[in-house]
Amino acid sequence: MAKIKLTKNELKAQRDALARFQRYLPTLQLKKQQLQMEVRQLESKIEEKRREEESLLQGLQSWIRLFSEPFDFSAHLKLEKVVLDEGNIAGVMIPVLEDLKFAITAPDYFATPLWVDKGMQVLQQLMRLRVERLVMRNQQECLREELRTTNQRVNLFEKVKIPESRESIRRINIFLGDQQTSAVARAKIAKGKSVAREVAAKQAALATA
Repeated sequence: MAKIKLTKNELKAQRDALARFQRYLPTLQLKKQQLQMEVRQLESKIEEKRREEESLLQGLQSWIRLFSEPFDFSAHLKLEKVVLDEGNIAGVMIPVLEDLKFAITAPDYFATPLWVDKGMQVLQQLMRLRVERLVMRNQQECLREELRTTNQRVNLFEKVKIPESRESIRRINIFLGDQQTSAVARAKIAKGKSVAREVAAKQAALATA
């Protein structure tokens, strides 16, 4: 704990600081709760996308054996561009998926297996799901980093700043109270001595009269 001045000015400064910390703390706590909620919701959405992908792959099992016929999908389907925007959650800037742009070249359906068209549709869906999951994980990382910082600030206020200010106020109050008590005692002693001198002077005057 830093050394403090035991003065009235320092007392005011510590009281102002305490009021400021107590005013900001609920806002930080609310932000922490919002971030925790958003992180949990994203975790749920990521899991949902994973299940969608799993379901899509399971649906392929009935005709996946057809893939034994070689076919180069990359020549006809490519993810050309991922279009991102920015969003804001609890004051945190996050990437938001706007669109996926695919480069699609239609194969010669007379010279390719019948399942190729369906295969291209499924692969496009899979790529979309995987990009969505990746963007969501990036969002989650942004929020987790902000949550870590916010949690540190909450702990700093709760466990350091507020207790330190309260302890400083207590110490200054004790010191100033002791000073006031000492001042009153000194004033009483001085007054007592003054009265005693006056009495002694009167007695001396009577003795010489």
